[in-house]
Amino acid sequence: MTALSSVPLNRDDEEGVPVSVRIRERIKAAQRRFHANDNISDFIEPGELEALLDEVQAKMAGVLESLVIDTESDHNTQDTARRVAKMYLREVFKGRYVAEPDVTEFPNVERLNELMIVGPITVRSACSHHFCPIIGRLWVGVMPNEHSNLIGLSKYARLAEWIMSRPQIQEEAVTQVADLLQDKMQPDGLAIVMEADHFCMQWRGVKDMDSKMINSVMRGSFLKDANLRREFLALLNSKKP
Repeated sequence: MTALSSVPLNRDDEEGVPVSVRIRERIKAAQRRFHANDNISDFIEPGELEALLDEVQAKMAGVLESLVIDTESDHNTQDTARRVAKMYLREVFKGRYVAEPDVTEFPNVERLNELMIVGPITVRSACSHHFCPIIGRLWVGVMPNEHSNLIGLSKYARLAEWIMSRPQIQEEAVTQVADLLQDKMQPDGLAIVMEADHFCMQWRGVKDMDSKMINSVMRGSFLKDANLRREFLALLNSKKP
């Protein structure tokens, strides 16, 4: 017998089925992942995000009820379930549900081959373990070649935001940003450095307000050439407050 999870629902079957189930079945039928930091926009049909918003709102209302929070007479929490649903789907986890932003790529007509650094780019994400905020800064180093594509400065921030607006851990987020930029630009070298505050450590647990996490990804010439790597890190550190 074929498992239900491997059979996509047809139009007649979909009536009355929660939209989250319909989306999940499409993903499973395509044998694709839907981890917290994956983008699933290819499997969401027009109008389904609004239906998903209603579904998340209803389930969030159940969470508030289980937390014994009065959402009927407490004016502060009467619309909290809807607000939280909007926040997750349209803001902090938006990068899961919308397609990659359009970014125009330009040929390297002048055959630029010198180090370029973009940053700091302010990034906001959420820890996939506790859904607590991750707030930090990102720097990008690029060593182009004559065949590289170039993108506008603001596009680095747009692409980073699309990746960061998902629940995840910082190590994987930085790698995803690097993969995306490497694919678009095809440079000789690519370097990403991220420094961030993690509220899952500041707000709960050890409640350490001073610790930050810094990690990096080095590709191509940044990985092979120690002098280039030192130049990038030195220039980056000189711009830090």
